[in-house]
Amino acid sequence: MYAQMIKTDSDRVRSVEEMSEQEREFMARIERGEKIEPKEWMPEAYRKTLIRQVGQHAHSEVVGQLPEGNWITRAPTLERKAILLAKVQDEAGHGLYLYCAAETLGVSRDELVELLHAGKMKYSSIFNYPTLNWADIGAVGWLVDGAAIMNQVPLQRTSYGPYSRAMIRICKEESFHQRQGYDIMMKMCAGSPEQKAMAQDALNRFWYPALMMFGPSDKDSVHSAQSMAWKIKINTNDELRQKFVDQTVPQAKYLGLTIPDENLVWNEERGAHDFSEPDWNEFFEVLAGNGPCNRERLGARVKAWEDGAWFREGLAAHADKQRLRKLAA
Repeated sequence: MYAQMIKTDSDRVRSVEEMSEQEREFMARIERGEKIEPKEWMPEAYRKTLIRQVGQHAHSEVVGQLPEGNWITRAPTLERKAILLAKVQDEAGHGLYLYCAAETLGVSRDELVELLHAGKMKYSSIFNYPTLNWADIGAVGWLVDGAAIMNQVPLQRTSYGPYSRAMIRICKEESFHQRQGYDIMMKMCAGSPEQKAMAQDALNRFWYPALMMFGPSDKDSVHSAQSMAWKIKINTNDELRQKFVDQTVPQAKYLGLTIPDENLVWNEERGAHDFSEPDWNEFFEVLAGNGPCNRERLGARVKAWEDGAWFREGLAAHADKQRLRKLAA
């Protein structure tokens, strides 16, 4: 049911004249900045859009553990191992918060996972790129979590209550993740020439995939207009991408690193940087499942789900036993 729902959901913004009285009142609440709660009436298309967005966000948090999880045992010091372990654990918690938020919309966690495994729901394209060395872990924290914060801070004001509240804690923890990554890059850049070269190489490989995290350009975005009207999204993809570039360029300069973009220049008239667009053909290829690590990432998630079946069955059996005891008491 939900696979069909996601494919057929329309994102055309409807005019006031096309809305029912109930829909107009709903939009008035949105405009007043009120939060929509699970048991309150909402348009079916609003609910479907939220399931798609919150579900994909949850999947991204869980799949996002994989590129860094492989480096826990290979981190250079015990302190770095403990920090990275805490970060990966945080990402699991973020996925839990978001799956719980999605469940308030009437879709089960099992259904969302089934859609992911069947390729009918996506996760962030950035997690289909490999982490080849320790500098990549710094780049992931600095750039990927930095882009995530840029995306997620406005979501604390999103119109759906459970999603908004989940984002408050997630954003606090993501700020730690970004600082952890930047600290790694600082250490690498202050180290040997070889270490600084590794940091530059990591920046070169992750820069454009990080820009892609904000989604396609506004003119090509299928979902943005309606999501903005419902205040599910607060900013457009291009607004957030611009803000990320303007914030990150000074950070790279402080590190002594070069952003891999010959067209990057400060535009005095706009008060912002001009920069090159990512390769959108690459972006859509990765989304279609043809990225460097798509099969590896999804295969790892499917294997973990199948290997954990016995544990889920045990939990369900225990819960059933507890319910029977209560009924018999």
